[in-house]
Amino acid sequence: MKNVLFALFAVCTLLTACSNDNKELSREEAMNLLKQQTSYPKVVDYDIFCGDPAFAKKVLDAGLETQGLLTVQQTQKLSELGKPIIQLSTKAEPYLLPTPEKDKSINIQKVKLAEEQLKEVTAIKMMDDGKSAVAVYTTIYKNVTPFSSLVNTDFSKEDTHQAYFALYDDGWLLEKK
Repeated sequence: MKNVLFALFAVCTLLTACSNDNKELSREEAMNLLKQQTSYPKVVDYDIFCGDPAFAKKVLDAGLETQGLLTVQQTQKLSELGKPIIQLSTKAEPYLLPTPEKDKSINIQKVKLAEEQLKEVTAIKMMDDGKSAVAVYTTIYKNVTPFSSLVNTDFSKEDTHQAYFALYDDGWLLEKK
């Protein structure tokens, strides 16, 4: 009788150990998958419209000229029409990003505002099927540049995001939504 009970206990233990249905997604695993499968840290960029007089007023109001990052040509001669009125200085070079040729041809320059980085996974909710989960994670902004004054984003606060995961035969994967 003891052998039968022992055999039954051993079979139940093996079945439970081999079952993959109850594998829950941990915060550490979700964070590792987010690091591997997303583009964090992300560069937050912005377009400077160097030929737009209204945009020139915006950069003046933001104080970028007084910081020495650029100069704004206050008046233009008729022969200079269509040429950039905003000139970026050498002090702005660390913040300049590669700009597509088609944008350059219409006097647009991309600049860096900040870097968005993963901070932590704050919560995980397993779905009823046990094969999908939603992770809530936060990001923070680092390396904020003077050009960030052009937008109304508060780069000092954390942002909250959601990521969706699915359990496959070989483990958890981040779903593209």
